Amino acid sequence: MKRSSKSEATRQHILETSFPLVLQKGFVGVGLQEILKACDVPKGSFYHYFASKEAFGCALLEQYITYYKDQVEQLWQLTDGSAYARLMALWQAWIEDPIRGGWAENCLIVKLAAEVSDLSEDMRQILNFGVNKLTERVAALLEEGQQEGSIPAHIQPFKMAQVMYQLWLGAALLAKLAQDKAPLHLALETTQNLLQPIKD
Repeated sequence: MKRSSKSEATRQHILETSFPLVLQKGFVGVGLQEILKACDVPKGSFYHYFASKEAFGCALLEQYITYYKDQVEQLWQLTDGSAYARLMALWQAWIEDPIRGGWAENCLIVKLAAEVSDLSEDMRQILNFGVNKLTERVAALLEEGQQEGSIPAHIQPFKMAQVMYQLWLGAALLAKLAQDKAPLHLALETTQNLLQPIKD
């Protein structure tokens, strides 16, 4: 049974209004009353759309992963040039996007990965799915770059995509801890070095 447009709009309002709260305070750190107050909806309405706070968290993460995927694809469509150039545009956006701010600062995966992995198996699986999908997409771009010659042929695309994501996730956490983007700039330099051709 499909939700009415009004019902869907209310559900969407709850998710969108709650996003900055969860991004700032974490999932556990935001209480239900705070969500209800920010969204200006009664508790009964919340439970009409979400069976529990965990179900709300799952919906929030699913929406974020879809949004992030679309954001990456849009960035790559707007970036002229090689697969290498598009890949660098992604990591540059993690540091600074003039429109949205640095992606690393606004990433729910960076914020919630450690917290929800022990808290909710369903939320952990959603986050893990999102990470795997991004890694696969980066690997595909690396393969495309190898075919066109912008990415060195000796690289193993999927392994390199995993290494890159691990590097950038760690850098994002350290940047948040230090309140300094230096770890992200070092990650960019390291990524560029990883993609250098082997010298004879």
